[in-house]
Amino acid sequence: MIQILKVENNKGIKQFIDFQHELYKNDKNYVPELYIAQKKFLNKNKNPFFKHSEADLFLAYKNNKIVGRIVAIKNNNYNKHWDSNVGFFGFFDLIDDYEVAKALLDTAVNWSKERKLDTILGPENFSTNDTCGVLIDGYDSAPVIGMTYNKKYYPDFLEKYGFKKGMDILAYNLETNEMPEKLLRVSYKIEKRLNENGITIRNLDMKKFDTEIEKVKKVYNSAWDRNWGFVPFTDEEFDVVAKDLKTAANPDFAFIAEKGDEVIGVSFSAYDLNKALIKLKKGRLLPFGIFRFIKARKKIDNVRIIIMGVIEGYRKLGVDVCFYAKTVQAAKDNNVARGEASWILETNKMMNNALLDINAKLYKRYRIFKYEL
Repeated sequence: MIQILKVENNKGIKQFIDFQHELYKNDKNYVPELYIAQKKFLNKNKNPFFKHSEADLFLAYKNNKIVGRIVAIKNNNYNKHWDSNVGFFGFFDLIDDYEVAKALLDTAVNWSKERKLDTILGPENFSTNDTCGVLIDGYDSAPVIGMTYNKKYYPDFLEKYGFKKGMDILAYNLETNEMPEKLLRVSYKIEKRLNENGITIRNLDMKKFDTEIEKVKKVYNSAWDRNWGFVPFTDEEFDVVAKDLKTAANPDFAFIAEKGDEVIGVSFSAYDLNKALIKLKKGRLLPFGIFRFIKARKKIDNVRIIIMGVIEGYRKLGVDVCFYAKTVQAAKDNNVARGEASWILETNKMMNNALLDINAKLYKRYRIFKYEL
């Protein structure tokens, strides 16, 4: 018999986090989340998400052993932005047992019905601004920072339950030594033309990080405004993200495009800290994990292009081409062997085509599922 219990205290949160470590303990590609960060993220008194929305954590038990977990979510800011009535599920992990999946998903469905929601999307932890999607293709390598990883049976269980495809989101691999030289040559000409029209591209100023990140936030909430699944950051939520970005930041990989005093585009790539996190047992820095983390961090040779966007009215001018070229040049200068551009909506033809044009290879695909209540 499967029993579903709501997480009510700190002990439950610890069990909720650590279940994933137990589930994936023999998987060489599994990367544990940093425990202290996860604990804070799931704390309703510390995560600013809970100031505008709600979510409940649940654990599944079978024979008195934890066999699965899920979060049921109502994101009020998402529904306000899209004038919708959608619920979400996230943190979906379980053993290879469909009955466990059914019990967990039933819990999320019933939770959503109680709140009179009409659709469920997921997995999203807690929105597309956080980790999201089920990996459906590309299991042969570890995920990069901020991307998900899961067992191969997850999508099968979701489809068996009745979930349908909502949207696929894509990740591209870019090998620094495979970037066409033409990219750099063309970008120089494009940037010269942009300069003649008053548009300049510069590196982010780390000495003025707080001011700079505020500019990034404005572009993010504008450039992605009508993208499928988008939900705007609140100021407090973006402050949390900014702290994480600063930890992984190298100004050589962060660019701002401006037209006079107006910021029109941003590009931000971060070192793949997952290369260090994978060395941590159960995501703990203490007592000895911190030394393994520091040692591994020094050897990181890849980045993830996390943010790249240009606001409406300045697209198709080549700003994105310049961003890519500058990122490639920075990679060469910093001995970075590869990068991942993620995630990109499968429907974003302009971005997908731009990546294919510079020899990027589509190598991972994630899916956000949808279920009509």
